Amino acid sequence: MAFRALRPLTTTASSAARAPAMAAARRSFHASPRALVKVGDSLPNLEVLCEASPGNKVNLLDEFKSTKGLVIGVPAAFSGACSQQHVPGYIRHPKTKEILGMGGKVVVVSVNDAFVMNAWHEQMDPVKESGIRFLGDPTGEFTRALDLGFDAPAIFGGMRGKRYALVIEDGKVKEAHVEPDNTGTNVSLAEKVLG
Repeated sequence: MAFRALRPLTTTASSAARAPAMAAARRSFHASPRALVKVGDSLPNLEVLCEASPGNKVNLLDEFKSTKGLVIGVPAAFSGACSQQHVPGYIRHPKTKEILGMGGKVVVVSVNDAFVMNAWHEQMDPVKESGIRFLGDPTGEFTRALDLGFDAPAIFGGMRGKRYALVIEDGKVKEAHVEPDNTGTNVSLAEKVLG
């Protein structure tokens, strides 16, 4: 059996044609993880969050355009830490009332549908005296725009939002308190964020 000498696979013309694709591939590869939302970032200009029903859309950039407040992110409505510690801490904290009393806003966001968030709101604040609003992010688009999502199929069935608290001023993040392990209850608790 005779072997023929193989010609090189690349030629000058084909190398030149592949160069832009290879450069793009190198640019898209990152050795470090993407950055989460950070101080100075604007809230996403998205009308994807829902309050009480799927038809009642909310754009938090518009809501916080000229005011201060908090966006509190939780991994799941009705979950233990969210219902027993994280959200109740904000409901009870005196500075939450101060924020709301000065025309500010406090919202809780979770990758859940509007109906689940509304039912959870009814359980957490039955007469709605706290002034805190509960918003569903049914597709996770808001959460992904902040780069605060994580995959949790074994526990939550899919992508969820990390536990966090963002202090917002005029539509921008003034402070970002994101749990490093996604679901813990340390840096995002009311006493840590509000003092």
